[in-house]
Amino acid sequence: MNKVALPIRFGIAASGSLIAYFLILSLVDLHTNVFYSLFNGVITGFAIYEAIKYFKIQEKEKFSYGTGFKAGLVTGFMATLVFTIFFAIYSTEIDPEFLEHLSSQWFSSFESFEAIVFFTVAIMGFATTIVLTLSFMQLFKSTKNTASR
Repeated sequence: MNKVALPIRFGIAASGSLIAYFLILSLVDLHTNVFYSLFNGVITGFAIYEAIKYFKIQEKEKFSYGTGFKAGLVTGFMATLVFTIFFAIYSTEIDPEFLEHLSSQWFSSFESFEAIVFFTVAIMGFATTIVLTLSFMQLFKSTKNTASR
């Protein structure tokens, strides 16, 4: 349980940051512009990077590519899951007109748009998590090169 506690905490912190960013955008009525969601990758990426970094510090010699990769995935998946749940609650309960307004900018019909949006938010978060974790693990993996010149 101790091995996933740190990534879960970073994932929850990342989801809190994602939610705060979304709510700030909604205050200035920019939350329907999907281009602002690109910054979600920066927020998630920072959390994944920090989680892997601190996990490597915590594990010391036991740290491996697999354990670091798992820490990054747990962090990103936790952040994505919590944010997707918040997004579903926000768009159905808090601001029911949000999805209709969003769909009017991007699509001509509103049929079954809710499920498509929730699925897209989750898939984008999971894909971002995998790509960023793979990228960051290149920085944190230990090299086996002992050849000297």
